[in-house]
Amino acid sequence: MVPPESADRSGNPNGEWFRWLVSNSLPLWSSAGFDSARGLYYERLNWDATPVDLEAHRLMVQARQIATYCRASLDGFYDASNQALTCLDHVERLYYRSDGESGWVFSITSGGSPANHTRDLYGHAFILFAYAWAIRVCDSPRYHSIARATVDEIKILFATKNGGYQDTIPPQDDLRRQNPHMHLLEAYLALFEASRDDFYLDEASKLVDLALHKLIEPRNGFLLEFFSADWLPAKISGENLVEPGHLFEWSWLLSEYRNLAILTESQSLQIEQVAERLFHVGLAHGYDATVNQVWDAMTDEGIVSERSTRVWPQTELLRLLCQRDRVGKVASFPVDVIGSQFLARYAPAHLGGGWIDRFDQESRPLVDYMPASSLYHIYGAARELIMTGDY
Repeated sequence: MVPPESADRSGNPNGEWFRWLVSNSLPLWSSAGFDSARGLYYERLNWDATPVDLEAHRLMVQARQIATYCRASLDGFYDASNQALTCLDHVERLYYRSDGESGWVFSITSGGSPANHTRDLYGHAFILFAYAWAIRVCDSPRYHSIARATVDEIKILFATKNGGYQDTIPPQDDLRRQNPHMHLLEAYLALFEASRDDFYLDEASKLVDLALHKLIEPRNGFLLEFFSADWLPAKISGENLVEPGHLFEWSWLLSEYRNLAILTESQSLQIEQVAERLFHVGLAHGYDATVNQVWDAMTDEGIVSERSTRVWPQTELLRLLCQRDRVGKVASFPVDVIGSQFLARYAPAHLGGGWIDRFDQESRPLVDYMPASSLYHIYGAARELIMTGDY
């Protein structure tokens, strides 16, 4: 599992990210973070890197870890792809139709039986994402087949008559949520790149259309989190939840879609403008430049409502800034400083490749464990910082 010599980034000013990722974080979560007896990844580690004993183990966490280690192998940073692919085989056996019904169960017990039989769109999106990256590592016909079957089941299980999808089956409430749609778009784009099958790009186009016409408030450019069953804002104006990190995440995805899809000039311009607006709205209202931090939440009037900070919004901003730099949209952002501050704050050296996932507004940790699920976000930013090489 040692990265190849050719991947040495020691000359990169952001060598600290490469060293931390390759020498600490990726080894930690594939060793202490992996239950070799069960062939699955742990959900959480304590500060001393011992596993946290949980009664249930979510599909989403397994899928994120599988995808991350496949990507790390393809990037030449760290090769634990055999472990990841073997884990994917276990996950298929334990989660896919394991209760005799269509789709993937939400979670399993430590013994391997279904713990929560709910089907959730979020988890289905991430297992598709995992298969996309597994296909890039090992172009197995079975991976293609299961991915396509899962998409077919998503349409049967979750689709609504007025566009988009329900979040869970059975439904937990009457709300529609943007977040699982965002990750489903991410999965379809990854599957298209892995397979070059236009089917996935067509599915991605439907989600982009949903975002442009339903998820993003045209009045001010805010992406809302919750909607009624008829895709209207869940609350009155000024009381709707907006998460700045998701503005950056959608801006990234829309730009990626624009690069992959065959669009008319007007379509391309519209998507570029929406992506730009999401970026600037997020910065203007959800980011504090004095401390280089993205806040957790605000209202659709731009009023910060949660001054806590988590790992993932910071990494989504870092990733987006690198993407923008690649296409010449250079802004006066000290990305190297933001990146260094992130490692010092969220990934202090004594955690040996782990992280503190969330702080309150007084910079006190709000968690007493390290969630494995954050590696997916961190890796997305880390690979951009390392590969861009300008920072």
